[in-house]
Amino acid sequence: MRPRRPMDNFLFHNPTQLDFGTGKERLIGQHVAAHGVRKVLLAYGSERIRRDGLFDTVVASLAEQGVAVVPFGGIVSNPLLSTVREAMAVARRERVDGVLAVGGGSVLDSAKAIAAGVPHPGDVWELFLRTAPITQALPVFAVLTLAATGSEMNAGAVVTNDATQEKFAIQSPLLFPKVSVVNPALMQSVPRDYLAYSAADIIAHSIEGYFTATVQPRFHSRLTEAIVNTVIDTTETLLADPTHYAARAEFAWAATQALNGTLYAGTAGYSYPNHMIEHSLSALFNVPHGAGLSVVMPAWMRWYSRRHPAQFERFAQQVFQVQGAEAGIAALQAWFDKIGTPTRLSQLGIAPDELPATVENVLGNARYFGLADLYTREVVQEILESAL
Repeated sequence: MRPRRPMDNFLFHNPTQLDFGTGKERLIGQHVAAHGVRKVLLAYGSERIRRDGLFDTVVASLAEQGVAVVPFGGIVSNPLLSTVREAMAVARRERVDGVLAVGGGSVLDSAKAIAAGVPHPGDVWELFLRTAPITQALPVFAVLTLAATGSEMNAGAVVTNDATQEKFAIQSPLLFPKVSVVNPALMQSVPRDYLAYSAADIIAHSIEGYFTATVQPRFHSRLTEAIVNTVIDTTETLLADPTHYAARAEFAWAATQALNGTLYAGTAGYSYPNHMIEHSLSALFNVPHGAGLSVVMPAWMRWYSRRHPAQFERFAQQVFQVQGAEAGIAALQAWFDKIGTPTRLSQLGIAPDELPATVENVLGNARYFGLADLYTREVVQEILESAL
């Protein structure tokens, strides 16, 4: 068992205003105008927001406040650098002074990249490579339609460079959304498979620090377990009844809490190995991020559990009411199977002969994440082979 250490020193500040509840999307115009924005790039993904009327509701709210709209659609899951560059060109040409994301995490990630890239004098990928700092950004706003990534209340974004097949991130206090609207009722039409993928994504955000932190106060462990248990309970409710508002609301709030900084304030020495490995799967094979994570997590846990067995035993008991690290890992994998998110690389269409290229990509991510000393070729190979 790891010796208990004092909570680490920290400075916590999350400036995002979160407007949560039914009908709150009708207030987005007031929120945007209150920040002095007069023309926004409205970034979105599929045409679903037009078909269900959300697009018109948002545009009308903005128009009431005298805010002009420049639409930019077609942002895909696992957002692409090429699309970000296209949107930046539109934003510059139209001289927008803000970016509004209407969609899920991919749209929000793209919006943040656009916001950072528009005022940057060089290429936006420099910001992801960290060869240039983020010194300016357009203000970002959001109306969320899918709960998973926590992007509505954090300062990070992840984008795939479709030319190099690298999936990297940016992070800056300038990228906290000014205001995010979260209406759980807008998420009722999320397909069953993406609900399952979202559940896996939230759990991954929660357990990265839970298992890897060298300083992990009991409060944070208990908060992580509460989030994971909430996700499990509400996911099962929503699979049976997608219109269950109370479950939808708790699921959405759990997603936000998992990655808005709360879980990591006071912890130390943590890393994101599951995301590090999964970024290669979605970059190379364009698998849904959450689906990739549900494959990676059990395999990684089996390898890593020998390093901190007590925490894995705690997870087994507190989340699944079973005894022993292996039993807890098996229970999580069985739950993923139950809700219909993949747990094997073969389910993602990734064959054994594609492992060498995948390992190489992960090793690049390990260097980028600063984890190359621990995640050597042999380790990455072992984890991926156990996920076949």
